[in-house]
Amino acid sequence: MPGADVAISSRSSSPEPLTRLPFPPVTKAHILHCSYHYWHPLYRGATPKARLIPLTPSFLSYLREDGIVLPSDNDSDYQPSIDTDSGIFSAEDDSEDEEALLDPSVHFRDIHLKIKETIAELGGKVTPKLNWSAPKDATWIAATNSMECRTPSDIYLLLKSSDFITHDLEHAFDDCVEDNCQEHPDTSTQNSAPHPTDNTPYHLILRKYLPNLNPALEFRCFVRNRTLLCLCQRDLNHFAFLSAMRDQLRSRIQSFFDEKLRNTFPDENFVFDVYVPEPHTRVWLIDINPWAPRTDPLLFSWLEILTLPDLDSSDVLDVADLTIQDRHHGRQVSNLMSDDTATTELPSTSSSSSSSSSISDSQSSTLLSLPEFRLVAKDDPEAYSFNTPRYSAHKLPRDVVDAAANGDVEGEGGLREFVGVWKDVLARRRRDEDEEGGDSDEG
Repeated sequence: MPGADVAISSRSSSPEPLTRLPFPPVTKAHILHCSYHYWHPLYRGATPKARLIPLTPSFLSYLREDGIVLPSDNDSDYQPSIDTDSGIFSAEDDSEDEEALLDPSVHFRDIHLKIKETIAELGGKVTPKLNWSAPKDATWIAATNSMECRTPSDIYLLLKSSDFITHDLEHAFDDCVEDNCQEHPDTSTQNSAPHPTDNTPYHLILRKYLPNLNPALEFRCFVRNRTLLCLCQRDLNHFAFLSAMRDQLRSRIQSFFDEKLRNTFPDENFVFDVYVPEPHTRVWLIDINPWAPRTDPLLFSWLEILTLPDLDSSDVLDVADLTIQDRHHGRQVSNLMSDDTATTELPSTSSSSSSSSSISDSQSSTLLSLPEFRLVAKDDPEAYSFNTPRYSAHKLPRDVVDAAANGDVEGEGGLREFVGVWKDVLARRRRDEDEEGGDSDEG
């Protein structure tokens, strides 16, 4: 019996257990292709309104510095150094370091002013990010507890407080291999990946703030071999209305991918994020992420994604073309269309024959070619995470909590008070370290 032969063959040739995720090599070129400054010009018309500001080495040094020193947002407070002997302005005076302690923007004044102009141009409210990451893990320090920024200091505070931004600056090319490498490298090769330097084209991206953005309508999409393999929610809460819209949303996103991304993005494997606002007739491209372990698979695991069978994209049928009976049959065949059924078994012979008049073999095959679309189910124990802090791996250090507890941190004045208290904490820590160092020298 052919079926028995297949079963015996599969048992005798069982695959060896995986010792590592079967990722293709991650190259520096792929990471750079996923940088906002690279792909934004290609898809400008499909992205929310944004402006890119190239960053100078002095600004990058400011982001890397320890401590948080914010410049004044009042331009009248800025006074350039004056050489009293010659009567001319001097940006290289001996007093520059002292001024930088009061206003660090003296080292990147052009960028500071450009940020102010861009905020005004985009309506007075923006959300920031660097080439790859947004400082979402640092919203706890913002007066609004969100990514909304109205002044350059709001932006600097988020950027300097974010581990995600530090990753962009210091670890963007970790675990990368040489661009001409064709095979999986060993661990030693990965660890010798190039380190980001000041010649990396860093940009500050300021996007127009969208006050009515609905996080339920943001989705993460996984592309393998230029085929949309699967997609899922980005927000990990249950939204009942999404179930009825599953087919419509999948069709919209699939069409967007086919028209805009499939043959234009330089890499075959990547991850992209989209937003489909009401009335759900247009798809906005929010971000493009590397096909690498650093990208969060959300409702999937990377092992699932990497081992999913390839889809036959040439046969994909628009979901809107299927009848209700077709979709019901497809639930039993592939379990790709349902959010509430748990069965993945093939229908029995009798049910297959009874439904043969409602769906053809080609349509059944097409259903299996649809990308899997995962939504958070109603009975999922993790579906109601309203009390779970986001980015819990980036919680506040105890000394930051203590500093915030010493004063009122509400409002702009409270924020500056908090920064002042935090500076005092850092100064005390430095004094303690100096005293400890002096004691050890005497010993």
